[in-house]
Amino acid sequence: MLISEYLALRNQISVTTGTTVSPGIQTASTEQASQEGSFAAALQEKLAEKQQTGGVEFSRHAIQRLEQRSIDIAEGDTLERLNRGVEIAADKGSNETLVLVDQTAFVVSVKNNKVITTLSNEDLRGNIFTNIDSTVII
Repeated sequence: MLISEYLALRNQISVTTGTTVSPGIQTASTEQASQEGSFAAALQEKLAEKQQTGGVEFSRHAIQRLEQRSIDIAEGDTLERLNRGVEIAADKGSNETLVLVDQTAFVVSVKNNKVITTLSNEDLRGNIFTNIDSTVII
């Protein structure tokens, strides 16, 4: 499943919690949901643009980590640099690589052209990356 399909599906599913909110009144949870929705929409838009040009795809897990860790890949040229790092790894024959873009780490399956997970600067310290055969610092 492509990230655009996942995000489209996610935006179509309605969840009922059993609590009612009067129209025009937003609780903290509905406010957070609307903020997450706008983040997901912006992420979906940016990734859809890049996928049309042959960029990397993102797994469900990677999408969840982007949202949880408030990593904005639309900021600057992060996504372009990630794609460039994956291309470099592919040229060298890598299968699973760690791509470091500024303060963000992406674990990428090069053969599937898919981001498996992502970590922010705060999450990098004290972690061990296993099952990778290369690292690209871009």
